[in-house]
Amino acid sequence: MSAAYATFGLAPAMRAGGVLANGVFQVHRDFVDFIVDGRPLLFQLSDLDAVSPLASDVPPAIFTAQVRSLLLEADAPLPGGRYVIYGCPDCADLACGAVTAAIAQEGDDYIWQDFAWQTDEHADLELNGYHGIGPFRFQGDEYRAALGALLREAAEASRRRVLLVGARVALLARLAAALRTIGVGADITDDVDGVPADELRAYGAVAFGRAVGEEQRARIRRAFTDAGVDVTYVDGLAPIVPLLVAQIEHALDRSPLDRRRLTRLVAADGEAGVEVTSPCRVQLTAYRLDRLYRAHTHEVFDGVLEPGRHRIPLDAKAVKGEAFVVARTSGSVLVEPMAR
Repeated sequence: MSAAYATFGLAPAMRAGGVLANGVFQVHRDFVDFIVDGRPLLFQLSDLDAVSPLASDVPPAIFTAQVRSLLLEADAPLPGGRYVIYGCPDCADLACGAVTAAIAQEGDDYIWQDFAWQTDEHADLELNGYHGIGPFRFQGDEYRAALGALLREAAEASRRRVLLVGARVALLARLAAALRTIGVGADITDDVDGVPADELRAYGAVAFGRAVGEEQRARIRRAFTDAGVDVTYVDGLAPIVPLLVAQIEHALDRSPLDRRRLTRLVAADGEAGVEVTSPCRVQLTAYRLDRLYRAHTHEVFDGVLEPGRHRIPLDAKAVKGEAFVVARTSGSVLVEPMAR
């Protein structure tokens, strides 16, 4: 094995939830990803829909146990000194499949090697090994500092909650129900005057409906500013629940911009411009309102794209009138109105 060291770090990441075009609900998960040599390790695993064991919604005791396990302060959970690196985002059951690796210590160094796809207690490296990934040798001080910080510091609670403000109560109720289904809390209001700062800190985003006036928006923004709460504000593009869910999912994404798979979406002149940083499956969905203000959904693209910029033609019927395009990967979502 090469004596060269790889760098080790951690960064917030997200498994994007949403209401998919086929009506299926996909659960939102926030987690901490492993950064190896400055790049998310997950990106080296092709288009894998998975999360690390360091997820924000697991109980604190389990989260702490996962960190200590990676520090080799507890026995390996799987035979052969193997640890789960990424697992199913919905149930974390090994039967669904997981990426595992053998983790060991040599002197002060930590070594991750023999990566494999595993569905039971024993890994078949010949059949299911990731032969092009690793081994990685990490310097002990850097490795322990990154993981130890998760134990020493009181991590800010993942604010997977959104405040909905609008005039169409029935629409907001449907939106709140859809968000709760994918694991994002939602509350409806038209005013936050007198709400304690501690309560406002529960929100990661505020979503305004199109009918909300500027005076009301300014009043709500001022309340959050006075409380010292930094939130993301979302201007709802149209009264279409899956579209609004996608906007809110994007607003809740706390992962660094330079460590996302999907980094750019442009919708104009009958085509979509998409940029990705690693090979991944990209789904494009168009939503439009017709002259009677009815919503229509069109799946316009679903395929694996290589790193770089891509131009994807859109069906003219899908983007006729007032239309919007949603681009989705397993880890991120972007939304753009169709420019005319």
